[in-house]
Amino acid sequence: MVRLTLIARKHDGLPLSEGLDSDNHHDMEPYKQQAKQLFKKMAQSGTPAARASLESGAFTFHYIIDNDVCFLTLVEKSYPKKLAYQYLEELQREFFSLYGREIEHAKRPYAFIKFDTFIQKTKKLYIDTRTQRNMAKLTEDISEVHSIMTKNIQDVLNHGERLDRMTEMSSTLTAESKKYAAVAKDLHRQV
Repeated sequence: MVRLTLIARKHDGLPLSEGLDSDNHHDMEPYKQQAKQLFKKMAQSGTPAARASLESGAFTFHYIIDNDVCFLTLVEKSYPKKLAYQYLEELQREFFSLYGREIEHAKRPYAFIKFDTFIQKTKKLYIDTRTQRNMAKLTEDISEVHSIMTKNIQDVLNHGERLDRMTEMSSTLTAESKKYAAVAKDLHRQV
């Protein structure tokens, strides 16, 4: 389950928006502080990974960075990583479509706090990993991986057939060259 969502500018760590969760506000405060520390470290380190997962107690932080904006969420360790990243990607698309040109001009923290409404709506869609929508996304991803693996297996089999053909051609060439050498040797004796 998604517990916390923060969006910040990467180069200076400025918080741009947050998914406010009034029910668990006090329980999540230490994790919120950890998230802010992560933003500061990202700002200082230069080029962190574009996407990563970091464990913290019973939870895992997942983040993606795009166009100098970090989208970070905190989920329970058992929550599927793929769904966490899909959640962040959905937030990313909407955030850039709404505020893309304003991000670099933001001066104050939480300048886009109104985005919380979209975060809350999207969070509800990702609460239960067994919902039809989330199962369909996971199934789609599994199907995609399966088709890639099937394609790779077919490529390997085709590659094997080509290798067999090359081996056969090499054997034929070796036999023909031995015949040529024998004929050349006979001709040389006759001359």
